[in-house]
Amino acid sequence: MTRLKLGPIPDDKPVKLTVELPAGLHRDLIAYAEILGQQTGQDLKPARLVAPMLARFMATDRGFAKARRGPNAPPGRKEP
Repeated sequence: MTRLKLGPIPDDKPVKLTVELPAGLHRDLIAYAEILGQQTGQDLKPARLVAPMLARFMATDRGFAKARRGPNAPPGRKEP
């Protein structure tokens, strides 16, 4: 079984955001939702994957973490 970067999607109160995606990316998102749904036993709509994917991307982006700390932040400072 292929290991995906996302695990089960928590049921959380969403904030509505409207975005436009290229058709190819939308097809990939549909396929990802199907595969993840098979692995986790969840019935997932592709739109529910966007927030966890963005969160994972930002959590692993070292440049973003460094910029978020700011130029005067002490080394190793963690955001809450």
